[in-house]
Amino acid sequence: MSENIKELTSVNFDAEVLKSDIPVLVDFWAEWCGPCRAIAPIIDEVASEYNGKLKVGKLNVDQENQMATQYGVRSIPTLLVFNNGTVANQLIGSVPKSRITDFIDSVIH
Repeated sequence: MSENIKELTSVNFDAEVLKSDIPVLVDFWAEWCGPCRAIAPIIDEVASEYNGKLKVGKLNVDQENQMATQYGVRSIPTLLVFNNGTVANQLIGSVPKSRITDFIDSVIH
């Protein structure tokens, strides 16, 4: 995980995501998930490219099952963008980088 990506848990989610002063991309993933591993390098790139405009965090659904359930995550990878403490957009599945950046840009621009 790159230095631009925060590991999210139920302990820090409120402070890091819900109270963030900039939008937050949350990647719901699991270690055993092939598509999650496939988009991980893209998420790293996005975290670097949007540094300062967007916070990026990863939430392991195996360790934080209750958080995944709370946000209706039924399949992974699921990407949620939070803005002002609420879910602004959602993207499910392993998708190309252009889909992810378009998805983020729809919220932050």
